Amino acid sequence: MEEGPVDAYPSSASEYEPPSTSPERRRTRLTAVSDAQVERDTVTDSNGDPERSVDDDGESDDVTVKSNASGDSELSQDRPLYPRVGDPSDDEDGRQYNADHSEDHGPAAEQGDGASGAPTRPFRMHKFTLYETNARYWIAGADIRDTQFKLLRIDRTSPPGRLAVTEDEAVYDRQQMNDNLAAIDRGNKATGGLRLKYVFWGLLGFIRFTESYYMLLITKRQQVAIIGGHYVYQVEATDLVPLTTGSSSSFMRNRNAEEARFLSIFNNLDLSKSFYFSYSYNITRTLQQNIILQREALLEGRHPGTPDYNNVFVWNHHLLGPARRVLDHAYDWCMPIVHGFIDQAALDVFGRSIYITIVGRRSRFFAGARFLKRGINDLGYVANDVETEQIVSEMLTSSFHAPGPRLYSNPTWTSFVHHRGSIPLYWSQDNSGVTPKPDIDLNLQDPFYEPAALHFDHLFMRYGCPIYVLNLIKSRERTPRESKLLDAFKHCIEFLNQSLPEGKKIIYKAFDMSRASKTRGGDVIGNLETIADDIVAKVGFFHNGDADLDEPHVQNGVARTNCVDCLDRTNAAQFVIGKQAFGRQLHALGVLGSSHVDYDTDAVNIFTHMFHDHGDTIAVQYGGSHLVNTMATYRKLNHWQAHSQNMVESFKRYYHNSFLDNQRQEAYNLFLGNYVWISGQPMLWDLTTDYYLHHSDPRSWLRRERRDYYQWFTPEYLGPRQLPPAVQGRPETTGHEIVDYDDYWLEFYRPTTLSSFLKLYTYRMNNTQRYLPDRPARDHKTFDFSPFKPRLEPHRQNSIDSPEKKPLRKGVTIVDPTDPPPNTPLDAQTPRPHIKFNDEPSSILRERMHRHSVPVVAATLDPADKAQMHLWSLNQFHTNSLNPSVTASETAEYSRYITHPLTLPLVTTSTDIPSDTNLDYLSYLSRADDALDPEDFGVSDHDMREFEAFLAEREEVLTVLEEDGGKKRYKAYKQWLRGKSLFKQSKVDPEYLSGV
Repeated sequence: MEEGPVDAYPSSASEYEPPSTSPERRRTRLTAVSDAQVERDTVTDSNGDPERSVDDDGESDDVTVKSNASGDSELSQDRPLYPRVGDPSDDEDGRQYNADHSEDHGPAAEQGDGASGAPTRPFRMHKFTLYETNARYWIAGADIRDTQFKLLRIDRTSPPGRLAVTEDEAVYDRQQMNDNLAAIDRGNKATGGLRLKYVFWGLLGFIRFTESYYMLLITKRQQVAIIGGHYVYQVEATDLVPLTTGSSSSFMRNRNAEEARFLSIFNNLDLSKSFYFSYSYNITRTLQQNIILQREALLEGRHPGTPDYNNVFVWNHHLLGPARRVLDHAYDWCMPIVHGFIDQAALDVFGRSIYITIVGRRSRFFAGARFLKRGINDLGYVANDVETEQIVSEMLTSSFHAPGPRLYSNPTWTSFVHHRGSIPLYWSQDNSGVTPKPDIDLNLQDPFYEPAALHFDHLFMRYGCPIYVLNLIKSRERTPRESKLLDAFKHCIEFLNQSLPEGKKIIYKAFDMSRASKTRGGDVIGNLETIADDIVAKVGFFHNGDADLDEPHVQNGVARTNCVDCLDRTNAAQFVIGKQAFGRQLHALGVLGSSHVDYDTDAVNIFTHMFHDHGDTIAVQYGGSHLVNTMATYRKLNHWQAHSQNMVESFKRYYHNSFLDNQRQEAYNLFLGNYVWISGQPMLWDLTTDYYLHHSDPRSWLRRERRDYYQWFTPEYLGPRQLPPAVQGRPETTGHEIVDYDDYWLEFYRPTTLSSFLKLYTYRMNNTQRYLPDRPARDHKTFDFSPFKPRLEPHRQNSIDSPEKKPLRKGVTIVDPTDPPPNTPLDAQTPRPHIKFNDEPSSILRERMHRHSVPVVAATLDPADKAQMHLWSLNQFHTNSLNPSVTASETAEYSRYITHPLTLPLVTTSTDIPSDTNLDYLSYLSRADDALDPEDFGVSDHDMREFEAFLAEREEVLTVLEEDGGKKRYKAYKQWLRGKSLFKQSKVDPEYLSGV
């Protein structure tokens, strides 16, 4: 096929004058990517002269395979986020992987814009349209207002293993884009023209199995949260589009068997659940990191829009590799996604809107299923590594900025970060048998704990210090299982702490949560709250603001919680820690006067519901089933059906671990790029183990520069995190516009767009109003609408749900015999006080009730304390029996009893009725006097005649007359006369069959 007019479009920048791009800067870049090498392209300007030479080898593949011709085929893993001396994943030119600036925009980002030399603002697109011709794919990207467009061309005729993408850097308006598409359609009239395939919402990247490349598109999304005016979306549907010229059906028929099997494995990973992205907010980093990075960029005069993603949580990092190599602005087209959990709810505090956001991020390193990924790998990554962030903000304004303008200084934003992960030791479990709980094996004894040192050094880099380790595994077992890890982990922390300076050591706390929950009288929640208070006091939480006007502070350190699986016990402990931080966050926002929040309040109930969903989601992703033990288990609030539900979840988890985890693990390895197909190498399904896919090549260790076993940490990471000062004044002084910093309103408040409340996410958001009853009380003034008011269910009014409500435990007090006995009601010489009642007799006939007063005696003695009766001696019982005492409550109760209206006089000695007699009683007496008149009782004449006929006696009472046939009580007798039995018959009886 000749390319002449095919896919023709304006080839010269002089045809249009884009509003934001000059003709000199408009260029087209075509990069061909092969499996073994990345070719160099020469980029030309609009006049056809060579402009510069671009080296695409600056960034290597996620998984790089050296040429087989060299005789050494080596598999190198993803580069770690933090520098490691001698790590085999260093670049060829010796540069280490920079965690703080891991991603850039390529050469185009280095160009200045104006006299300030600041980089140009990236073009942000929200909506994409895919067109196709016989030889090309065309993607038209539009901004949030559908007023500016960009164009991307993808070649469908490239040979297998080569990806050809052309990015048009010009920005067009709607008319110009329509002219471009019309020109492409005219150039392809002979082959069917330009065809619209569908509209999608983002490109996740490119992937290749054995033949051609595929591009993964987001075809359906849903809003799940809004943070600072920036929407966060959940991926609900994706589509894998092959970059081939044939139709879908022919491609499906002609592909090889290995390609079809790789596609089947890839589809085992359900991308429609628990994958999230955002166009304008960096969800791969915490709120504290984002605010600090943006403030630092303002102080240094850098552009704030440069992406700085934390690649630990970018799950499509492998798919983004080809896009980063062929596109100068890869993140204008591609969306980094995180895997985990995101949920948001609103708290209504008498008109003040408080947003609670839970964000759970799973690490893409050493990721997999429960029994297949345990412990740690040699690069310092642990299994089931999850970062949980809780953001509590008051929505007085939607932005991160404060009035002034003070950019990124809004004091209504707070956050707190947890961390969970497997025990950082070499250990595993054999799941080849049928045992639900296999034995735990410590595979390798490392006397210097080098992988654990890498892991904690990584935590120091991400969170600072101190690191508070909360270990929840069992300490005593009949057959040692979990307790093996307890001693080994404790020795690991003790060894690593020897080198850390004072005040920076790892804090270790072990708590056997399982034993405490099963012990009678064990206070699990109380112990956890004591630990949580210590944790939050040591690490703090993040509170944004301006130091001149507010009291901002940052979080230094993190609480690292673990049990064996980091699921049930870990989630309950993190909830208690998060509840303590939640109260402090509300106190910092001025919502509460203290940092304490009670259980069973609307605020804590909705927070519990969100954390329960968070734990369920992580448990399904790692273990295959929902949580078995929830907060209701440890608070002993379980319903009678909870035990059976726990058994079902345990069985589901066992089934997934035994039969389905291998398929999920293969899908993880393929999607994350841990396995890349190479001609002549074993297939993924032929590997007996994926150990070498998650660990470095042992041969590379010979070329490593060995780390110091004792000075294992990086001193720079131990320094305290600090919040840069707020930038005052207009941003125009730095060469930027306000829209560069505050364009959230374009997405949240859509201009020139007709909307409704039912379509707004903030209107449909879950909130505490669903916990309020429809009719709280007859008088609404008596109902407390505060979300911090404890509300117990009727059948739990007397239940003990939290440590604050538990009474003091009863103790035994030994009293000296010479001392007067405690709580002695009366002395033997003291006369007994008598209760004197009113002389007027009490009667129900009185309208008013007479209260009986108890005269005050000269010597007032305290009544006996019935609660201490079990401590009395025999003499005390004897003294109290001779001198009984009556408490005030008992007196009031007796007075109420003797004046109760139901106390009817059995004998009346007088026929005179007092003038103040109860009216109901008078009505009753008047009806009793006229009882001979049946009309006063409301009885009709017909009823009276039937009653008299019923009482009338007959001579032969046993004889049934003919007129008795209509009476219901003779129904059985009437059937007997017709030949039926008087007893109930079965369908098999001969009499029943004859009657039928």
